[in-house]
Formats: sequence, structure tokens, C-alpha cells
Amino acid sequence: MSQKIINTDDLAFLLYEMLDIERFTQFPRYEDHSRDTFDAAIELALKVASETFAPHNRLCDEDEPRFENGKVVIRPEVSEALAVLRDTGLMAASQDYERGGMQLPAAVAQTCIGLIKGANVSTQAYAGLTIAACTLIMAHGTDEQKQRYAEPMMAGRFFGTMCLTEPHAGSSLGDIKSRAIPQDDGTYRISGNKIFISAGDHELSENIVHLVLAKLPDAPPGAKGISLFIVPKFLVNDDGSLGERNDVQLAGLIHKMGYRGTTSTMLNFGEKGGAVGYLVGEPHNGLAGMFHMMNEARIGVGLGSVMLGYTGYLHALEYARERTQGRGLAERDPATPMIPLVQHADIRRLLLAQKAFVEGGLSLCLFSSTLVDEKKHAPDAAAREEAAGLLDLLTPIVKSWPSQFCLEANSLAIQVHGGYGYTREYPVEQFYRDNRLNPIHEGTHGIQGQDLLGRKVSMAGGRFYQSLLTRIRATLDECASVAELKANAELLSTALNTVEGITDALQAMKKSDPDRALANAYLYMECFGHLVVGWLWLRQAQAALRGLQNGGERPASFYQGKLNACDYFLRYELPKPLALAEVLRSADCTTLDMPLDCF
Repeated sequence: MSQKIINTDDLAFLLYEMLDIERFTQFPRYEDHSRDTFDAAIELALKVASETFAPHNRLCDEDEPRFENGKVVIRPEVSEALAVLRDTGLMAASQDYERGGMQLPAAVAQTCIGLIKGANVSTQAYAGLTIAACTLIMAHGTDEQKQRYAEPMMAGRFFGTMCLTEPHAGSSLGDIKSRAIPQDDGTYRISGNKIFISAGDHELSENIVHLVLAKLPDAPPGAKGISLFIVPKFLVNDDGSLGERNDVQLAGLIHKMGYRGTTSTMLNFGEKGGAVGYLVGEPHNGLAGMFHMMNEARIGVGLGSVMLGYTGYLHALEYARERTQGRGLAERDPATPMIPLVQHADIRRLLLAQKAFVEGGLSLCLFSSTLVDEKKHAPDAAAREEAAGLLDLLTPIVKSWPSQFCLEANSLAIQVHGGYGYTREYPVEQFYRDNRLNPIHEGTHGIQGQDLLGRKVSMAGGRFYQSLLTRIRATLDECASVAELKANAELLSTALNTVEGITDALQAMKKSDPDRALANAYLYMECFGHLVVGWLWLRQAQAALRGLQNGGERPASFYQGKLNACDYFLRYELPKPLALAEVLRSADCTTLDMPLDCF
């Protein structure tokens, strides 16, 4: 548990005993790898996280970036840490060997990234955004764009951003006003204002590659008229050297509740006639490309939420074991020694809830990461298509469920510390502040809920939704005859039937009254998310039981802890959102019926 970032037994259990990621070595892309190389990469990432990223986490929170003499000033430890990330190859862990990467499966690469996030999420954000932007260019850019921009990004020389939000529009991307005017030389002149641009300006890299949404003069109205452009901070010459400064200006730094080490900026494009931009993909099809980056970023948000919740849990667990306070309820003698907090039933409840949320959230993120590789490298087309569809279906949940419940884990970690948790003497308050961003950026709970219920469940005629249910039922069938798992399987089966009934009712109503059907989409997503995480907890219990019965690699206490945590989640947490099933099934419209002047 180096630096209290993660329980390494839990990580190995999920990767190898539950998800069996060694099977990916059968794919040609990963045939050079083995468990040994996976473990070596993870060990390296944990070392970098502990020794290079964790030490300046608090320092950057207390000394956030500032604008001085025309430049953004950031603590030197940030640049030093990012250089280590670049030099170790971890920044391009999933990329091809020939491009300087480690060519690791997504689950391993995401694990490495997650460990860095758990140590210092704000410093990692510079690299995380760059990786996502680079992936987009590699998927949708021209060969020239890949060479000129993506390859320096993989090498850590250039960093990247995503520029979507505008002050007047927020998440309503169809209402953006940024414009792109075609030029005779094939470039475009970009003008407009963007806000909340993470890592939008700094001196940490030679260049910053902005991926900007804007509209062409002939663009149709709404979201269908949006195009995507590369707009570098400095123009890049044909030989790869940097040219003149582009017409991109920092309009201001935004000072935040958490994530203080990451610059959040307002950017003005085109104050001096127009920033030079380069079209990515087809005109008016920019959202398709940007969503490639956003979906990857959303998985990253979920993983970041998990890791902040996880480190908070480990800090709370250590505190509860070391801090003595009070006595057992039956002890009447005040002269007897006080007992550790962890011996109190309510503290155990707080710790068990955290364990259920963070270990369940981690299983969700890692399972989704396995789908990334299956959709690209599975041996047959049907398997690839199913993996891609399941990943699309689960992305709103991967982003939002950890953002809600691992944030709750951070809140519970503060509670374990009591009054000390509310002070800056202990780090759990910072973990909470940092994590509070995650329910907001890359699409709020409301947006993700509408995406799930309004689009994802019904896409391809509900095929991938049904595929997920089939997988859940297969696990239930496997557990039905196992004495230790039967009761929990029955609880999950009841939840599955409830969610299925709710889904059918809302899909039918959506055809005639979409506003009413989607009014409580956030609650639907919470129910659906609990069902998925409950399923993954049951799968964890299956693997833990095998470990207990067959003498697995980990201590018996570890496996027993998994079984107990599964009990807790399915008995205590799973029923909570489903208690409001009738609100969903009836498409209750209390929120819609509330008159605006009555608030």
C-alpha cells in the first residue's frame, strides 16, 4: 500500500483472478507480453507515483498556478514529475513500440495511469489530457497531423487540451459561437472564446495542441454543424521546429475548489485576426471526433474518481486502526484503556461502505478497460462489435457512478477522522475537494443519465443492453447452486428484474412523452449503475471463493474481506436506489410539474 495509493493485493486480484487479463497475450498485438511485463509496468508506475508525484500533491494545492509577467507560473515539481512520466515511457504506455510506447493492453495502461492519479490527480491531468488528445488525432487526423502533432505529444514534447465549453453555452455544444473561416491555403482562421479549459496555458511543454470545436460559415444549425480543429499555441514548421506564436491568448486563470495544481483557463482565439487552425476529419462532423476523446476522458474521470476515493479509504483505514478513542459499549470502567476506532461498529460501517464503493468502482473501470482491447483485437468481428457496443453502453456509468459514490467514500473518510478530517492537518479533505470536480466535468450526472436512458440503452435496437443482461444472468446461473453465493445472487436477480421492468416502461413512454420519460434519468442511471457494480461484486465474490477453496495467491483474510464487502453492497447499498423503482416506473413528473415561480 505504498503511499496509501492502492491495495496491491486488490489490484492483482482484479486483474488476474477476476478479469484474467493474461488472456490478452494471445492477441498478436500483445504476444510479446506476459504477466511479468504487466507487473513490471505497474510496479514502475507505483514507484513513480509514490516517489515523484505524491510528494508535491499538497504543495500544488497550497501554491496553485498564477499569472506573472505574461506567463503562467507553476511549481517546478510539476515539470519534473511530467518529465519522469515521459522518460519512463508511462506517458505513452498504450501506444505502439515504434512510436515510443510500451504497447500495453488498455487495462494495464489504465492501471498505470490510475496509480499516478491516486498520487497526484492535478499533475497527472496535464499528461492525461495530452494522451486523450493524441489518441483522437491518431484516430481521425491525417498522416501529416499525426506526424506533426501526435508524435511530439506521445514523446511528451507537446501537451494537449480539449476546447469545447463557451461562457454562454456551457454543456449545450449546439449553441457554440466560435467560428472557422476557410483560407486559400487550406487552413482556417478560428475566432471565439472558450472557458474551463484545463491545462489551457502553461510553460510545461514546448507547445500546446488545442483541439477546438467551431462552426464553418455554411454550418447547419445545432450540434450537426460543429467541426473540429487543431489549433496549436505555436505554429509548427514542416521540419518540426516551432514557428510564430498563434493567435491564442490567455484571458484568465480560474481558481477552483480542488484540482488546484491544474491550470483552468479562459482562452480567446482570434483577437488579432484569427488563430490558424487545421480541420480534423470531415466538415460538420467534429462532435464524432471529439466524442472519441471525450469518451476516453470519461473513463479517465471515472478512474480518477475511484483512485481519489481509494486513497481516502486507505488513509481512513490507517487512522481508524491507530487512533484510540472510547471503549466498548459493555465496558463500564473508565480506567480501562481506550480502544482503536476500528473496533467501533459504526466506524466499521463507514470503512465497509468505502471499501464497497472504491473496490467496486475499480472493478467497473478495469472491466471497461478490457472491453477497449476486445473491441480492437478480439479474434472475430462479432466479438469486437459486442465489446464496442458494451463499452458505449457502459461509458456513462463508468464516468458517473464512481464520480458519485467514490466521492461519497471521500466524505466517509472525513467522517472517520471526525473533526480532524475537516482540518487541513490531514489530507482527506483535499481528496474530497479534488474529487468534487468529477461529477461535473466531461458531462454531469444529468447529461450522462440522459445519454444512457435516451440513447445508449436503445441503440442498435437494444442489442447491447440485452447483451449485458445476458452476461449478468449467466453469472446468476453460475451462483444459484453455490451455497455461499446463492443469497446474494437472489438479491441481484431481484434488482435485475426491477431494472428490466423500469427500462421497458420508460422506453415505451419515451416514444410518446420523452420529457416525462427522461425527467428522472439521473435516478435511472443510479439504479443501472448499482446493478452493474452489484454484478461485478458478485463476480469478485466468485473469484474470492475460488481463492479460499483452492489456496489462492492472497491471504485468506483478503478473500474473506471480498466476500463480506459483496454481502454489504448487495444487502445495504443495492436496495437504496431501487427503493424508488416506482418513481421511475411511473415516470413521476414531480420535477416537471413544479411551477418555476414556486421555487
